[in-house]
Amino acid sequence: MERKELPSSVKGQWSQNIYLGLLYGIYIYSPMRILFFITLSPNVDILAANTSVMLAVKLSHNLHTPMYFFLCGLSFSETCTTVVVIPRMLVDLLSDSKSISIPECATQMFFFFGVGTNNCFILAAMSYDRYTAIHNPLHYSILMTRKICFQLMMASCITGVVVSLCIVLIVFNLSFCDSSIIQHFFCDITPVVSLACDYTIFQKMILLAFTAFVLVGSFILIMISYVFIGSIVMKMPSAKGRYKAFSTCSSHLTVVCTHYGFAGFVYLRPKNSDSFREDMLMAVTYTVLTPLLNPIVYSLRNKEMQTALKKVLGNICRFSP
Repeated sequence: MERKELPSSVKGQWSQNIYLGLLYGIYIYSPMRILFFITLSPNVDILAANTSVMLAVKLSHNLHTPMYFFLCGLSFSETCTTVVVIPRMLVDLLSDSKSISIPECATQMFFFFGVGTNNCFILAAMSYDRYTAIHNPLHYSILMTRKICFQLMMASCITGVVVSLCIVLIVFNLSFCDSSIIQHFFCDITPVVSLACDYTIFQKMILLAFTAFVLVGSFILIMISYVFIGSIVMKMPSAKGRYKAFSTCSSHLTVVCTHYGFAGFVYLRPKNSDSFREDMLMAVTYTVLTPLLNPIVYSLRNKEMQTALKKVLGNICRFSP
């Protein structure tokens, strides 16, 4: 793909105190600009879909259960992921300078990885919730109280804050060289550290360890829950019971496979100079597809959620002029 020269308004000397760099992906590749325009409509849909799910859970008393509590938290977290990245991207798309200051870049990275880590551990909590519901259905309400659900949610949030803060402190304590081009449309780890002069293998391994802790660690927790779920389900005498048990987990498994498939491809595979563009394309996908997929998957396969959403949408239509 042929690269275009940057306009004169975005050229200039590197200034570490003011600008970290240029959001490279927004201007250099023309097809990317078209793709970003196309993502505007889906991101409005993301906000509408996830807000509808949160309202449905809040307003429907029959959805005041641990599973829907975690789903509401996941919808809020996914919405935050989109809000952290997309508005800034659209501003840069319409702007001539396409520059970002160091504090802005650090803030964006902090919130992006904070909510991303939160998403991973909420998915792990949801898998534990499904295991508890299948393994101890009679004691489910005792084992998964509102207090325990809140503690699991807070543990996910705190883990996200701590991990994200550590990543940001490591990345922004590096010394950056003369290059002022971030080869991405937001402040991701690899494109930012590629500008550093003193990025060592030791720092690379620490950042990889944090990434692996979040992705691999939470995925192992999810798989442990599903190994136990599978062993319980296979011992059930009736085919109808096995089908019902698996159907309660199918939506969660779909979201898990999508989330970890994209995230693992971007953050766990070996990097080279040609991987930045692939990462940009994948990042567009997981910042748009995954947040939009969650409410769709949980709505299509869940009659309770469908009924609640119909009531919410009916009330909105009734009160709208």
